[in-house]
Amino acid sequence: MNWRSIDLNLLVVFDAVMRERSVTRAGRLIGMSQPAMSHALNRLRHMLGDELFVRTPNGMTPTPRAERLARPLRNALSDVQFALEPPAFDPQTSQRSFAIALNNLAAVVLGPPLVTATCGGAPGVRLDMQPSGTLDIPDLLDRGDIDLAIGALESPGERFVSELLLEDPFVLVMRCGHPAGGRKLSAETLAELPYLEISSSGEDIAFLDRWLQGRGLTRRVVVRAPYVSACMILAKSDLATVFSRRMAQAFVLDHALEFHEPAFDSPQVRTSMLWHRRLDDHPAHRWLRDRVTSVSRALAKIHAEHVSVA
Repeated sequence: MNWRSIDLNLLVVFDAVMRERSVTRAGRLIGMSQPAMSHALNRLRHMLGDELFVRTPNGMTPTPRAERLARPLRNALSDVQFALEPPAFDPQTSQRSFAIALNNLAAVVLGPPLVTATCGGAPGVRLDMQPSGTLDIPDLLDRGDIDLAIGALESPGERFVSELLLEDPFVLVMRCGHPAGGRKLSAETLAELPYLEISSSGEDIAFLDRWLQGRGLTRRVVVRAPYVSACMILAKSDLATVFSRRMAQAFVLDHALEFHEPAFDSPQVRTSMLWHRRLDDHPAHRWLRDRVTSVSRALAKIHAEHVSVA
């Protein structure tokens, strides 16, 4: 095949359909009409001798050939896009958009100060923060659909870089004036409490059950609910739950709640930042990572000062 005869716009069309799995949505993404998209896709099919996408009830399903093409083409287009960007990043004049996937802890603890740190000195920059709970993070990073992921993440491969931001133990959270609040939170007291279990946390608190079981005790979960309603439920009941300490500190500021650090053997909740290695030296991406790191260090310093005073 004579590669010089290939219209590179066709590769942009392929990438858009691969990402959206819809010709109509792909056209909106890159600013082309549906007839123009269909014509371009047919040209590419003829050139490569493959159907590439098959229309199904679930959208445009890629063929095996399209699946093999997707990642190298996405990487190549990303490299071209980055090469055409200015060699330096000026946050005061940039109109760039950054997409960040965050878990619950990162959204509550890091989200607000990150918005302040980013938008304060970069008025034209836009942050698109997305809940990471149901996302395929490695795939989205590979495709360039998100710039960063922040949460309880380990690097899934050598093509990614992971940086540890924060570490937190778990604490017990209950309403102010809770009957158990003034008592010693022994294993027996913890076993007597009715618990709220957070259904959307993604955090493994089985350590508490194991700790109690080692003492011949069990924990009683009476309600399961998502984070969005947890604080209101706790503030109006005698339920208790387990949060990471920084999450608990954030909730206590805005709700009639208090947290305690019982004697259970708590693991550390590790919050990390994950990105694709190809973006290591990209000026805009490096600027964003520096903002995240700076905010995390400030939070860690505040925590260290609080512990030393206590």
